[in-house]
Amino acid sequence: MRRFVTLFALLFLSIPFGISIAGCGKQQSVVFCVGNSGPVVGQTQTITLSPNVFGISLNAGQFGQTPTPSAIDCKGAGTTPTSYTYAVPRADQDAGLIDIVPTTGRLCGGRWNRNTGGGIPDYTVCTPATRSVSSSVTAAADGASSNVLPIFVHPVVTSILVGPPSTDCKNDLATNCCAFSTVGGATAPSGTYTGNSCLSQNTTGQLAARVFAGSGPSQTNITCSRTGTDSSGNPVYAPLVGHVSFTPIDSNIVTIDENGIATAKFPGSSIVTATVSTASSTNGYFSTCPPASITLSTPNTTPPPAAITVNQSNVQPLVATVLDTKGVALNGIPVSFVSTTPTTLPSGGAGSISPIFPGAGAITAVCLPPTCNNSPLSQIGLFGNGLPVVSNQILVRTPGTNSSVLFAASTNSFYLNAVDLAFNNAGSSTRLPYVPNSMVLSTDTNTLYLGSSTELIIVSTATTAVTGEFLSSPGSVLAVSPDSTTVVISDPNRQTVSLVSSAGAVETTYGGVGTRAQFSPDSGTVYIAAGNQLLVHSTFTGWTSVPLSTPAGDVSVTTPAVGAFLSGAVTTAHSYCPLTTVSGSGSAATTVNRNYPDAGVAAPATDRLIATNDGVHVLGATVTPSPVLTDLQLTHAGAGGAQPGLPITACPASGQTFTATPVAPAAIPGITATAITGVNAASDSSLAFITYTGSGGILPSYTPAATGAGTLGSVKLSGSATAPVGGVFSSDNNTFFVGTSGDDLIHLVTRSTTGFSDTSTINPQLPVQGGTAPATPNLLAQRPRRTS
Repeated sequence: MRRFVTLFALLFLSIPFGISIAGCGKQQSVVFCVGNSGPVVGQTQTITLSPNVFGISLNAGQFGQTPTPSAIDCKGAGTTPTSYTYAVPRADQDAGLIDIVPTTGRLCGGRWNRNTGGGIPDYTVCTPATRSVSSSVTAAADGASSNVLPIFVHPVVTSILVGPPSTDCKNDLATNCCAFSTVGGATAPSGTYTGNSCLSQNTTGQLAARVFAGSGPSQTNITCSRTGTDSSGNPVYAPLVGHVSFTPIDSNIVTIDENGIATAKFPGSSIVTATVSTASSTNGYFSTCPPASITLSTPNTTPPPAAITVNQSNVQPLVATVLDTKGVALNGIPVSFVSTTPTTLPSGGAGSISPIFPGAGAITAVCLPPTCNNSPLSQIGLFGNGLPVVSNQILVRTPGTNSSVLFAASTNSFYLNAVDLAFNNAGSSTRLPYVPNSMVLSTDTNTLYLGSSTELIIVSTATTAVTGEFLSSPGSVLAVSPDSTTVVISDPNRQTVSLVSSAGAVETTYGGVGTRAQFSPDSGTVYIAAGNQLLVHSTFTGWTSVPLSTPAGDVSVTTPAVGAFLSGAVTTAHSYCPLTTVSGSGSAATTVNRNYPDAGVAAPATDRLIATNDGVHVLGATVTPSPVLTDLQLTHAGAGGAQPGLPITACPASGQTFTATPVAPAAIPGITATAITGVNAASDSSLAFITYTGSGGILPSYTPAATGAGTLGSVKLSGSATAPVGGVFSSDNNTFFVGTSGDDLIHLVTRSTTGFSDTSTINPQLPVQGGTAPATPNLLAQRPRRTS
């Protein structure tokens, strides 16, 4: 009994004590937003649905999703409600125009299925709305409700047309009709982009869209809906399909904000995509005005000089002034500066030149697609976009002399020899794996590419060792790009022309047998004479085959590089300016181009030819019916009459023609030639030598004149030489190295105060294949080196 009383006493005393301890525990304090009552910090107060202005656009029957809401408390700190409840207006939902899953916010452009049975889950089938509606959606959580997010349900969008704003909303609904108050049928906002012309750099214009449902005769413009009239009785329109967004394919050409305001950036044309609901359209373009002219000059000189002298290793700044087709100056556009002789006269990308060896070359500035003035293929030529534009050329002369390393090979020998003229060292011969049929030195002078019927052979000029053999690329090496990255090879057995990387990988191939090729100075385009066709490969447009009325054996790119001349029974020329045909109008216009059309030249026959760096002459020679040299002088219309050289303006829509006047069809005396093997012009355009197979023992020369016929002459070859079969100028233009038949030597024809003369010979020691007799050195290349 005593134990029971004790237990009862303990329980009675302990329970109140425990309760009193709990009542004294620390409670979590509540922080109110304002004062001592009302909303609490950390509690959701504001919910936002975006895009709260433009809303959501749904085709009838289309599924959609309400964007994830963002929630904050009264202090602006983010909150994370456990769940949201979504809702649309009951009247629109009951009418079957818009429906929503309350727990997830998934939308239906019509009515969701509910309790349909048959194992079909709720909210999986959307019955399309039968009419359009402008509705809304809200999200609620923790006692707070979001803003109203507009929703537009409309017929299924089948097409969108991008273009200028409408100026007649009654008959031509566009997005500006429902985005702005319309007075008297709508007035387009300032800065309108008409679609019928380009906009100059940094100017703005308003883009608009026309949205259609249906197709064919039943197609309907559903961009806006008429909601009534204003106080003056003019119609008032409201959005029907919601917000249309615009996206340029090339944002370097144009940027477009969320309101459709386009800002012109760099020259070119870009496809513009318009998107609403699940529909998008690329049926629209934007054009930033292209260059109409590029004037290349040196600082503080007016007018630009035709020629300048720059000493070796000195830096000469250049200035490129660019005006667009509306006369507005263009700034910061990616103009490239290129040189016709980059080995000795490299051009800096920032607009300067610094000669590294004595010599000469022409410098031009070029705006070349796709780097500059880019355009979709379907827009090339429209407003001038997608076309190259070149400047005037400046001829740069660098006085002085240099030495050479001369490489000699033969189409009848397995051997290659290097002669270092600085040390009068004949060097050691390198045995090649196959007898070469061609040899071209890379512009950077580091590599020799030798073609053969079996493989491409690559030789290092530093060691004369064979560093690569490529059985995948047999044929003749026709050219190496000025940037030393691409080799042109023609395989007569497979009848293909291939562009091969400097590492020997075949990059692209086209059908045909090429005989000669030359790149434009920017390396972007190569012209290939291939019998009855001119093959052109451009980094912008790819391959083009141009049929020729007479076969061409040789090709030479002009300075500036606005086209190419072709030898043949009739000497012709083709321009880089296409013939453009425009289809459609406005911002939906497209073009069809005939690339590299005939440039209107029909000159006397030539077997080999070359364009001089001063841009004034194309020199050619033929043996049919007898050896003749022809000087085609180039002129273009300018202020005050004909001007020397080719046109330097942007391409006209009708294509470009050249004026080439034969001034010196003159017989070459003293030789009996079976073939002209080359017309070799000095880089300073002062002289040209003609090489040939046959007999005569002389080296014909031609000195061009500024106007009219030049002077035809010759150099007597020493010893038993019968014909100069191949040659190459030294980089300083002071020596012409010529391989000769008869003695199988290399003759050095050097300049003096009285002209050129044969001063010495070199024995290249090239044994003929299958024997020890000397082979004729008809493959020559020279690498400049400093004299000290």
